[in-house]
Parts: sequence; structure tokens; C-alpha cells
Amino acid sequence: MIVGVDTGGTFTDFVLQDKAGNLHVCKVPSTPADPSQAILEGLRRLPLSAGFTVVHGTTVATNALLERRGAKTALLTTQGCRDVLEIARQTREELYSLTPRPRDPLIPRDLRYEVPERLDGQGAIVTPLDAGALERVLDAVESQGVESLAVCFLFSFLNPQHEREAGQRARARGLHVSLSCEVAPEYREYERTSTVCANAFVAPIMSRYIGRLRERLAELQAGRLAVMQSNGGALRAEEAAANAIKTALSGPAGGLVAAVHIAREAGVRRIMTFDMGGTSTDVALIDGTPETVRTGEVAGLPLLTPMLDIHTVGAGGGSLARIDAGGGVRVGPQSAGADPGPVACGRGERLTVTDANLMLGRLPASLRLAGRLPLDADRVHARFAEFARTLGLSAEAAAEGVLEVANAQMARALRHISVERGRDPADYTLVSFGGAGGLHACALAEAVGVRAVLIPRYPGAFSALGLALADVRREHQRTLFVPAQERFDTLLAQTLRPMAAQARAEMEREGVPPDAVFLEPFVEARYVGQSYALRVPFRRRLASAAKAFHRAHRARYGHADPAQPVEIVTVGLTAVGVNRSAKKTQPSGTAPRSAPTRPEAQTTLLWERGGWREARVYARETLGAGQEIAGPALIVQEDATACLPSGWSAATDGAGNLHLRRRSGR
Repeated sequence: MIVGVDTGGTFTDFVLQDKAGNLHVCKVPSTPADPSQAILEGLRRLPLSAGFTVVHGTTVATNALLERRGAKTALLTTQGCRDVLEIARQTREELYSLTPRPRDPLIPRDLRYEVPERLDGQGAIVTPLDAGALERVLDAVESQGVESLAVCFLFSFLNPQHEREAGQRARARGLHVSLSCEVAPEYREYERTSTVCANAFVAPIMSRYIGRLRERLAELQAGRLAVMQSNGGALRAEEAAANAIKTALSGPAGGLVAAVHIAREAGVRRIMTFDMGGTSTDVALIDGTPETVRTGEVAGLPLLTPMLDIHTVGAGGGSLARIDAGGGVRVGPQSAGADPGPVACGRGERLTVTDANLMLGRLPASLRLAGRLPLDADRVHARFAEFARTLGLSAEAAAEGVLEVANAQMARALRHISVERGRDPADYTLVSFGGAGGLHACALAEAVGVRAVLIPRYPGAFSALGLALADVRREHQRTLFVPAQERFDTLLAQTLRPMAAQARAEMEREGVPPDAVFLEPFVEARYVGQSYALRVPFRRRLASAAKAFHRAHRARYGHADPAQPVEIVTVGLTAVGVNRSAKKTQPSGTAPRSAPTRPEAQTTLLWERGGWREARVYARETLGAGQEIAGPALIVQEDATACLPSGWSAATDGAGNLHLRRRSGR
């Protein structure tokens, strides 16, 4: 019995997969002060039995970085490297500013310490670690009241001896320690330093959170607790506490896992995912399998950790609308969150995207969010009347403007992952999920040129479904600069053997049977002289990897040069422990029945293209398999609402998914 639990800014979502493989879904308001409270409340509403497994998508690490509310952290580094965090890549974030803001490093300079030690570019010891100096630094760290220590020495990814010795001495003093040779054992000094500092900053927070959550789960007789990683695989809670930075994109990764699963069942290979929640929107482009990247950015911090290639913008259902100094409408990135929430929920005072949807009839006033929270339409109308007077518009036109601004931001994100990478959106199906996704999916599809939209049966809890379906994943890699030539095939094979042994041992500790473990070797390659690499599979021969790199380079950048020499910079492998119990995605008790001759529907007024139009309102659970409806229409359910504009039609498949298409002539 597996429960996927996704903590979001507004709601916490639950999907239970019981022993028969059936799914049960529920949704409760998040409790930002202590996310475990909402988790306990939601779990009590599910038909659980003792020993159930929880796979958790958490925002604890992400929020700690965004809000800079982590542990008091110090950095220990090689003598002369104290200012790496501020020097960074020597790029200017504000290129044309005459008074640029100085970089704000995660760890202030007075908590960054140096110690004499040195390795050369091959990992050989040039200057031994000065034990006396190290002890003096640790004395200073303790006197400052530091809780967590990040250790990052030059070239430690080639030889971790000095880092491990420093870590052992620091742990003996009771400090929480993060070593770069364990967190990010790769070249790129600045990114490696940034990553280990971020991990040290959030790991104590995550550790305490995991501890509280374990105590609460024990009340319900829970069994295993796992946490979703940014790479789309589950991680034991103990490892997540120590390597918290691996969970920076925990929740969004669950959505991609579920999207791939649903698309495969529906016979769709090429998809763009559109996950619109309460505080942000996450988008990704997938050709069969999600792409993993090694370098990403969270809260302005570069991170060297495996993560799915997800692009995020600060536009969600709870994004706040405002009027800027020039009289223009702006939306986000600030959000009303779960507390106080949108104006429609009765406590918020500032208008949001959700309020604009209610104002224009896209959310029926009779609807209850998550099946429980009533909507106050009168309050929203009054607030929009005030907002519109400042703009010199009608309340409806002002609300329409808010939606257009939010849609423009999200459309830009979809173009970023498609058009800007040489992909034609018309070749992809937009898989829309998240509590607010269905309200905007058709408008975004029209904006970017997508012809088809797929909305899963429970879009509002879709990321939680991905958590329940997730495999166990581990990734190991080593920096290794060699030409992509046949004479180095044996060297790479030798380098991969200990990684494979370690990965199998980790899978055994996770309880994954050996026949469910699959190893996927890879290399990261680049043209000689380039700064950044692309990941391609490694099938024993570097010549084949080089050909795969040329193809990947052409697909990503639109050109390739097979005559140019290729260099391997990293060799590694991904270990996958297949979750064989996760087969079904059909919720319990909702098997689609045969389509009725005429589906039951009510009518409502929907603002569309500058005027009110009559639209039909369908309860999603009444739509049978093969049912077809035409817009304008609303399709409502407990966890989400879909808006079907004029010129669009929708059809249900045997699994309860909605397939939306623009009708001919549009």
C-alpha cells in the first residue's frame, strides 16, 4: 500500500494505491507553519492499513532556500578560495544597471573559513591538510554558534582524503557536516561550492522535519517513508535528510513521472507538461522519457545535482495581481498561498488569478475548492470593482487583463522549452494538470500553437499520483576528462564497475529485488573547447557515444559538426529500481461507464471575448467513456475545473482522461 503525498503552497494532495492497485484521492489545505499537520489530517481520511508506505514530495528545502531560513552555516575551504561564492562566474546579473546590486551569497564572508591544504589537477597532494589550523577554525566555528558546516576543497572530487578528514573532525564536535565529495563530486568549483553550501544550509531543517513527520506517521502505524528527489526517483528519508538538496524540485518531479505514465497509457509519446498550482507553474518537454540535467538553479543558486529538466515561473492560481507605477497590470511572483489565500476564500485582501477566474465565471460560485472551501463571489466582485476603477476599465475587463498577463508569462515558459530549443509545439500534446491547469490550458495551447490537450482524471492531485508511481532511483558519476576514442573504452568500463556495485548495494538496502534493478550508464560529452556538456547513453563504446552526442547537439542547438573532436567530461550511471506495484492509474470506483446519449449539464454564464455567453457545466464523474462535448463549457470536479472555450471539443477515454482539441476552422 503506497501513498503519494505532495505538499504545495495552497493544498496538500494525497493519492493512495491500495493492495488491489486501486487509487483513492483526497486534498486538504496546506499548513505552511508545519507541513506535517496537513499530512496527518489527509492520511486520516484515507482507508489505510498498518505498514503503508509514504512517498513524499516536499517543499521544505525549496522554501528554506527561497526564504533564506536555513540553519546557521559556515564554509570551510582551501586557503585562497574564501570568496568563490561572490566571485562566481564573474557575470553581471543586471547587465545594463549603473548601480548593480552586489551578489548575496548564501553564507556571509565572516562565516567562510580557509585552511592550508592543496591538491593538484590530478588529485595528488601538494600541501597536506594542516591539522592544527583545522582545529583552530573549528574552534572559531563553534564560537559563532554555527550549526552546519559545508566543506569544499579544491579538486576533492578527484581525491576526497582531505575533505573526509576535515568532516570527521567536525562531526566529532557535533556539527552537521556536508562534504562536496559526497554532495557534488564533480568539477566546476563555483557550482560545487554553491551546491554543498545549499545542502548544509537546508539539511538540518530537513532532518528535523523528517523527524517530526516520522513521529506523526508512527501514530498511524506507517511503514517506510521515502522522499521524492529532483531526478524523479524516491529516496529513503534518512538519505533525504542528509542530502536535502536532492529534493529541491521534489513536487514538480512527481508530476513529470505521472505525466509520462499517463501519456504512455494514452499512446502519446511527445508531450509538454503544464503544471499550474497555487504559487507557481512548472513546464517541461518530453520526447518519450524526461530529460535529466546536472546543473540547475533554485532560488538564484546554481546547483550541481541530478534534476529533471523543469522550467518554473512565478504564476499560479494564488499569484497576486497588482498595478505597477506605470499603470500596468502585473501578476506574481508573490502569492497569497494557503494563508490568507485568495479573496474568494474569505480571508485574503489582495486579488489573485483564482479570483479573476471566479469573476469571469470560469469557476462557478457554487464550487467548493478541494470539496470543502466555499467561494465568496460577492467579495471578489467588490474587490475587482475597486481594482478596475484604478485602471479605468470594467470589472470584467480588469479580470480578463489579469488572466491575459498570467497566460503570457506561462506561454513564454512553454516557448522557452520548445521553440527556443528548436521544437515545434504543434508536434506535442499539452498534458495539463495542477489545480488551476485546466482553466488555462486551452488559452495557452492557442497561444503557442499546440493542437491537442490531455487532462488526466485527477489533475489537482496529479503530482501525488506520480509519487505513488515513482521508481527508486540513484545516480553516480565521476569527472573524467578523456577523448571520445576507442582506446578509452576499457578505462570507462573500469570506472563504472564500482559505481554499479554501490548502486546495487543501495537498491538492496531499499528492499528492491535484484531482478527489478536496471543500470543505465551514461557519459556527458562536449566538443573540445566548449564549456557545457550534453548527456548521452554509453553502450560500451565511446565511438557510439560520440555519434549520439552529435545527434543530441543537433536536436538541442540546431546544428552539429561530426568532424570536430568530442571530449568526455563525466562518466556515470543511473540505477532504477522499478516500482512493480504501481501499475494502475484508474481511481477506485470511477471506472468510466458507457457514454449516455445526452450528458447531464447545468448552464452558467461565462465571460468570453468581451462578453457574457451561456455555457454548460458538466460534472466530470458523469462523463462516460467516449463522451464528447463542445465548448463553451466547464467540466468541474472536486480537485480541479477545466474551461472549454468556444471552438474546442472534449472527449473522454477509457481511463477517464479528457482529450481536448480545437475544432476545424479555428
